Amino acid sequence: MKLEEKLANLTDQPGVYQMLNDQNEIIYVGKARNLRNRVRQYFHAEANQSPKVRAMMQHVHDFHTIVTDSEIEALILECNLIKENRPRYNILLRDDKSYPYIKITLQEKFPRVMKTRNMIKDGSKYYGPYTDAGAVNETLELIRRMYPIRSCSKKLDPGSGKIERPCLNYHIRKCLGPCKGDLHHDEYMEMIHQIELLLQGKGTELKKYLLHKMKEASDLLLFETAARVRNQLESLAKITEKQKMDTGKEQDQDVIAAAVGESEIYVQVFTVRLGKIIQQHNHVMKTNGEADEIQTYSAFLKQFYGSAPSIPKEILLPNEIDDKEAIEEWLTERRGNLVAIKVPQRGEKKNLVDLVKKNAVIQLEQREKQRVAKEKNDINLMKELQSILKLEDLPTRIEAIDISHTSGVESVGALTLFVNGNPSKKDYRKYKIRYVQGPDDTGSIIELLNRRLSRAKSEANEILSGVKDPSKTAGELPDLFLIDGGQAQISSMESVLSDHQINIPVAGMVKDSKHRTRWLLSKGVRHDLKEMPRLWRLITEIQDETHRFAITYHNQRRKMQLTKSDLMDIPGVGNIRRRRLMAYFKTIDRLKQASWKEITEIPGFSESLAKAVESYFKNGQT
Repeated sequence: MKLEEKLANLTDQPGVYQMLNDQNEIIYVGKARNLRNRVRQYFHAEANQSPKVRAMMQHVHDFHTIVTDSEIEALILECNLIKENRPRYNILLRDDKSYPYIKITLQEKFPRVMKTRNMIKDGSKYYGPYTDAGAVNETLELIRRMYPIRSCSKKLDPGSGKIERPCLNYHIRKCLGPCKGDLHHDEYMEMIHQIELLLQGKGTELKKYLLHKMKEASDLLLFETAARVRNQLESLAKITEKQKMDTGKEQDQDVIAAAVGESEIYVQVFTVRLGKIIQQHNHVMKTNGEADEIQTYSAFLKQFYGSAPSIPKEILLPNEIDDKEAIEEWLTERRGNLVAIKVPQRGEKKNLVDLVKKNAVIQLEQREKQRVAKEKNDINLMKELQSILKLEDLPTRIEAIDISHTSGVESVGALTLFVNGNPSKKDYRKYKIRYVQGPDDTGSIIELLNRRLSRAKSEANEILSGVKDPSKTAGELPDLFLIDGGQAQISSMESVLSDHQINIPVAGMVKDSKHRTRWLLSKGVRHDLKEMPRLWRLITEIQDETHRFAITYHNQRRKMQLTKSDLMDIPGVGNIRRRRLMAYFKTIDRLKQASWKEITEIPGFSESLAKAVESYFKNGQT
């Protein structure tokens, strides 16, 4: 169906729309209260479109829609689709799963407190996410100093009567030793309750509780207990001394503000609990093209709170957002009671939002300065390399090649790309050597480079004819080729480049007797890298990274070949059954240890065939 026909037949119900490029890839996901009105705007209101939308529409060849019963359903679906597909033109939260949490394993009889980066529904309680892993480690260290809770992973059951020998932590008074079987469960859970108060930001409440416990112990002449509580109060003071910013009201809020730059958006979140600013989150969002603050806040709220372990009653923003009601309804549903998104205009809340905004702007400016300084250093390093090798052009794009094999078996090639001295891993390429037999490195290099250059020419022709999107091509040639080797390898590459009538300089990365990067070989001249420390570090990184990439691929090929040969000779097991075996057991070692009963659980394996597989591995015969 043509686009005009699809646009004419759009429904006016709420839902989600997906923009697709010529490769049928999703490049943008959005939600709409009225799909017909929203989607048609993209194709019929070009004059009013932002530069970002105009840039995106140049690549849109089709669209899909998904109708939902309500706008909030559309919002949830939009969140899921963005996380799953990470479309190019959506504002994306970078590393949204990499922040650490503090986890309390409440599903265990004697819970542990630990750091984790993965939230799973296992009955544990999670606090975070925290953007500063060092602060998490410091907090955990203070908690363990205050409370002698266990850190081991033993499965303890106080009702089993089982007694185990306690570890060193018990003897140095860092654990009460629940493994001994004589620790009262309520005593242990009282410590966990106090830790929860601490992590919830209820430091004042915890302080009152500990003062009461210390006085109580002192009155009962339990001076050792009173001293331990006193030490806990001192540690508590260290944790809470940073919580000096107080709004004067016992409120639970998240205050969010962003600073929008050219290529990234810096978002600050201040977590306010019981009126105190107890935490500061920093988040970087990447954007293609222009993005305004309204788009930023809407995208951030949906992605950040989609996986957040806790949601406050109130969220403060500097600007109104278009889908406020839908997001409020969604957050209310997730929290279990009312959540309000507000834009304060005056008073303490407005001052707090302004403070967060100021922080975001400062942090973005610092990041921009760091980025500019790094770019300047990178360019200076490229100029140094250009000067050393006497290159006509600045080597902003460097491709490095390495060959890996085991005595000529499973020969592979690897090609890495460094742009201004930084690895561009999405442009790395792996080559299975097809035509060269035996341990012939120069022959393998010739084959690899021929294929690389032929592909570049083919893609260039496709771009010129309009068949291929220029932004998707890997055919752009480098300013400099580096090869792991000496003059023989350099000469083989230069001959291929000459055959293709391409003039790109080649240099060899040469190692010393201890197999460490030492020289750059170019035009018959060895350049001692020890005299150029910054360049030495760069060439070492390129050589090591290319070698790592090559040997990793070679090991993968060898493992596949070994697995294939192990399974090839089992009678009655063809290609489909071999794939099912490996999909079920994952590794050949696990398959070798499997019983015939386990193998019968796989579709297509009768009892007799399963016994034949078991016998093949255990007895070497069927």
